Amino acid sequence: MADLFSASWAQAYMDAWNADPEITSTLQKAGFSSVVAFGLPDDNEPAFVMAIENGMVSSVNNTAVDDIKWDIRANMDVWLSLIVKPPGLMKLGIAYTSRKLRFKKGDYATMIKDPSLATAFVKSFALMGRVL
Repeated sequence: MADLFSASWAQAYMDAWNADPEITSTLQKAGFSSVVAFGLPDDNEPAFVMAIENGMVSSVNNTAVDDIKWDIRANMDVWLSLIVKPPGLMKLGIAYTSRKLRFKKGDYATMIKDPSLATAFVKSFALMGRVL
């Protein structure tokens, strides 16, 4: 079991993501490419960064901070609660509106209105829990 956001966890998450046809095919159909980061609210730098190219994670923790398009932050208790019992859109919405889940970069409203992005976002939390 790897610690959340550790190097071994990041590699396992990338491998699990790329092996998950639900996430990858949804994002491939949407032509989604971006750089997504996760971390703790008070940290200057994110704990984990993944580059996504056409739905597939091409690298982890190798992208410049300036290239990040989505930077999602929460304290460790919130991260663990979201991945131990993966949320649906309602739980994510509550976490966002209560400011327990924050978007330092990126726009939650834009993402949640796009069904392909929203679906992949929700599924990414379950995937995080599988590699923890």
